Amino acid sequence: MNLELHHFFILVKPGAKVAELLSSIGMREGTRNKHEGQGTSNRRFNFSNATLELLWVHDNEEALNGPGRDMLLAERANTETASPFGVIFSRKDNTSIEMPFEGWKYEPIYFQSPWALHIGINSKNIIEPLCVYMPFIEPGVSRGSDENTSIGSISKVKIFTPAEPMSNVLDVVNAADRLSIEYGDKHLMEVIFDDNKAGLSKDFRPDIPLIVHW
Repeated sequence: MNLELHHFFILVKPGAKVAELLSSIGMREGTRNKHEGQGTSNRRFNFSNATLELLWVHDNEEALNGPGRDMLLAERANTETASPFGVIFSRKDNTSIEMPFEGWKYEPIYFQSPWALHIGINSKNIIEPLCVYMPFIEPGVSRGSDENTSIGSISKVKIFTPAEPMSNVLDVVNAADRLSIEYGDKHLMEVIFDDNKAGLSKDFRPDIPLIVHW
């Protein structure tokens, strides 16, 4: 499988005050972004091989009617049973540059032309995580500019979803490096850092559907 996890997000309440919970265990926050035309903003934690993004809708009208409306981010944020997760991929090498799963083209206004995102066709099923492929990212380019020092790299991201059966898109991305998607009765994400060498864990529920091990 020529896919690797580039970054991933969790939809949270506006302002992402829950970012302070991540900082409390030694994660260092990086730069923040506002996605013009999409109605979303983020707070980010960059690691050596991927980025954890806390995403929220700051403009519901823009999220519903802007160019990114078909990702249904506003609906995801406002529906209790929806998946709050998104996974974004790049290619591992140049052996294959075809789109890895069925989907549609999204050209954000905050990107330079001709950059565009490939959104998984399962985006209309908000019970499943949103799946995004970035064909313009060259292999190996996944390191953030504000890399954490106390926690180095992401070994595995596990996502649990009550969606059953899972779509073909999830079947495809489930084979990507550092990611697994499994059935679970509730939406949950577990992230393993540095192969859990320190033997430490933190459950951030109910504030965030997230458990981390480092």
